[in-house]
Amino acid sequence: MRKRYGADYQVITVASVDAALGVLGELSDTGRQVSLVLADQWLSGSTGTELLGRVRQLHPGARRVLLITWGDEERLEPMLQATILGDIDAYVVKPGPSPDEHFHRFVTEQLDEWGRSNLPGLEVVRVVGEEWEARSHELRELLGRNGVPFGFYPAGSPAGQRLLGEASAGQNALPAVILFDGRILADPSNAEVGQAIGVHTTPRADRYDVTVIGAGPGGLAAAVYSASEGLATVILEPEAIGGQAGTSSLIRNYLGFPTGVSGGDLAVRAYTQAWNFGAEYVYGSSATGLRPDGSQLAVTLADGTEVHSRAVIVATGMAYRRLAIPELDALTGAGVFYGAAATEARAMKDREVFVVGGANSSGQAAVHLARYAAQVTVLVRGPSLANSMSEYLIREIESAPNIAVRYKVAVTGGAGRGRLETLTLTDLETSATETVAAAALFVLIGAEPRTQWLPSAVRRDQAGFVLTGNDLLEHGQPQADWPLERMPMFLESSLPGVFAVGDVRHGSVKRVASAVGEGSIAIRLVHDHLRAD
Repeated sequence: MRKRYGADYQVITVASVDAALGVLGELSDTGRQVSLVLADQWLSGSTGTELLGRVRQLHPGARRVLLITWGDEERLEPMLQATILGDIDAYVVKPGPSPDEHFHRFVTEQLDEWGRSNLPGLEVVRVVGEEWEARSHELRELLGRNGVPFGFYPAGSPAGQRLLGEASAGQNALPAVILFDGRILADPSNAEVGQAIGVHTTPRADRYDVTVIGAGPGGLAAAVYSASEGLATVILEPEAIGGQAGTSSLIRNYLGFPTGVSGGDLAVRAYTQAWNFGAEYVYGSSATGLRPDGSQLAVTLADGTEVHSRAVIVATGMAYRRLAIPELDALTGAGVFYGAAATEARAMKDREVFVVGGANSSGQAAVHLARYAAQVTVLVRGPSLANSMSEYLIREIESAPNIAVRYKVAVTGGAGRGRLETLTLTDLETSATETVAAAALFVLIGAEPRTQWLPSAVRRDQAGFVLTGNDLLEHGQPQADWPLERMPMFLESSLPGVFAVGDVRHGSVKRVASAVGEGSIAIRLVHDHLRAD
């Protein structure tokens, strides 16, 4: 370890649990960061899983890894238990003959995961703005979720003032975006930021084979398979790659990632994969219309641009429901956040924050925030989490010392001068109210499909989800307005050649894996549609 990492990290080795806790306590008291703790399971007077569980309290941001030996079945049960409870992040087989590159690759991945949240990195873009101003939050989310390395500097800080001075930008230019080449954008739109960093904001071609609307897991999977199979493919995304999944701090139940993967990392990987196969990405303008145009389908964008293709994949996902509390709506982005807002987690250090919602996204947000916040309180309207959250998350929440869950309670108000300071909570059984101090509120209370822009020719259910395949049939037959002799295909909407995948589709399973599966299946159906065409 010292030979490989000693130039950049201090490698400390101790022989007992007491010595380890002593060193870790001293490092915590002096404010020094610990990036990684490796522990054997069998230790004098304790076990590795117990030690790593205590590390979680001393250094919640550190990566905690259990060292195992091939064939040691006695470790299996405590290791699995510790993984479920969140006491360890991962496990790895002890290194063998030097150099054990498999071991070092694993260690490097753990350091990379830690470094992304804790180390200053390359800053392609620097943003200077008021820390609790809504537009500053939007820009942080925009850059972070699109995988753009950036740094944020509060306008009142010495570094922020220095950057504004060097850029000759005044307070009226806030938020200011300072690019890697020295250009300065004063309070730019999302599209202007996209253009400045080299992202296409208008399509380059007149015609495509497939238009994918939405760059969440379903849309990205469709783009990967479409482009890899030789179809001219364009992806239209108005906000950020990854959709709702892209805001998740850690997805632990996605196939192929045994130690979990952040939604942002998964999204960037998928986007890069689609781009490598030749898919074109157009950013910054939402779809506002869809209509047949001869043998083509025309998608209209908010800026008036039209994109023509032979097939369309609707993967627009869902938008988080709002609390509809005026005083909290006024503080959106200034302490009130809809979605996990992973880019804001570090700013919650030593603060008391609240998470509203009882589904997996809420649990993932609470666990991630607990690495930084002094206290995280999850507010749930129902009597239990069992019917809405995966058991592994429930157990991890229960084991976290700084996460509390309050049941049968709702947020009914809040206040703050320029940023959130207090919340009003109401007990749903007694109607009693209380006011609590709160630095931030993260709201994840379900979502509504982004389908308002679709024409009436695309049939939807009462909640707005797109009807596809067998859900379009009545008594086993399509309705009279279905124009083709063949039956609607699985995932195909009531407008031939338009397919819906992921959360936006009626009857879909709201999971990342199912959205990815539907996105890949849709391209097989697109081929069938194009052949018939």
